[in-house]
Amino acid sequence: QGGNNAGHTVVVDGKEYDFHLFPSGIINPKAISFIAQLKSYFSLYLLTGLKDWEKRLIISDRAHIVFDFHQAVDGLQEVQRQAQEGKNIGTTKKGIGPTYSSKAARTGLRICDLLSDFDEFSSRFKNLAQQYKSMFPTLEIDIEGQLKKLKGYAEKIRPMVRDGVYFMYEALHGSPKKILVEGANAALLDIDFGTYPFVTSSNCTIGGVCTGLGVPPQHVGDVYGVVKAYTTRVGIGAFPTEQINEIGDLLQSRGHEWGVTTGRKRRCGWLDLVILKYAHMINGFTALALTKLDILDVLDEIKIGVAYKLGGKRIPYFP
Repeated sequence: QGGNNAGHTVVVDGKEYDFHLFPSGIINPKAISFIAQLKSYFSLYLLTGLKDWEKRLIISDRAHIVFDFHQAVDGLQEVQRQAQEGKNIGTTKKGIGPTYSSKAARTGLRICDLLSDFDEFSSRFKNLAQQYKSMFPTLEIDIEGQLKKLKGYAEKIRPMVRDGVYFMYEALHGSPKKILVEGANAALLDIDFGTYPFVTSSNCTIGGVCTGLGVPPQHVGDVYGVVKAYTTRVGIGAFPTEQINEIGDLLQSRGHEWGVTTGRKRRCGWLDLVILKYAHMINGFTALALTKLDILDVLDEIKIGVAYKLGGKRIPYFP
């Protein structure tokens, strides 16, 4: 999933749910939902209107924890970028980038750390907080208050935590099951293959199934690409088919195009087949789920981006 920076709006039986961290399957009383080796933020207790969700949620012991100071730093970094470069990345300020930075710097803390020796966890938490304070002198962190809160969370989530790799191994090799992996963020926001640097910090392409869950490649079956009948983007970044006109406004209003996490208006434009083909090159879709075709019903004519030109020549790749 990559963290609570993305959102899925799911409507079931007329009731609307906005999920940021939970797999959408949490609504289904027959499904077990699993948050894997990605990011856990303790917004788990804000879920209302669902019965017994705690009994069908499993959290991997290897999931990294997003701390409050990661979120604060995310905001400070955006302010810095704006001041230094005159533009920012347009992150959701949910602390995802800084948490991945901690992970890559090998100073991150995981669920397994939180649930084992709390003294050891506290010491490492203080070190990490201190590192960030030295980088951002204006950053204020209530270390003791945070640790007290985290200790409380630890006991609440303890019953849900499992060894994530073994859990997936058993799911794949035990009695036959239907396993659906849900991704968040679009292929073009992938840290390696997206429109860098206007991307998220995780692999939201098919490789994330293997690296995020510990699932061997041979177990990946059908791959469904979810694509709208037009193209949208939240935040900054390249968007050749964008319509900054009444067409864009129409798509935005008819399609209810607001970022689920930020509430920002989504930028809208015609369907870009070049990026769709590019996403297919990386993910190898076996099928496409085409959504929101009805939003185009009121238009007499629709346009589709079919090729890019570079230096006056058509190119077969995504530059």
